[in-house]
Amino acid sequence: MSGTKRVNIQIGQEVEIVLKKDQRSGALTRGHVKRILTNAANHPHGIKVMLVEDNQVGRVKNIL
Repeated sequence: MSGTKRVNIQIGQEVEIVLKKDQRSGALTRGHVKRILTNAANHPHGIKVMLVEDNQVGRVKNIL
C-alpha cells in the first residue's frame, strides 16, 4: 500500500520510510509509527512520520 495518503497510515503501524539523508540512495528504514507529522490529506512524496524505535523522521514509502 502506498504511503502518499494520510488516511492509510495509523499510529503503531509498521512502515518503511526514507530518511532525509537517504533520499539520494533510496535506502529504506523499517519501524512503527509514533506520530504522523504531515497535516495534509496526501503528499506526492509520502506522508512524513516519526518512528517509535529511535524517533527518526522520514516519508512513508511502503505500509507493511
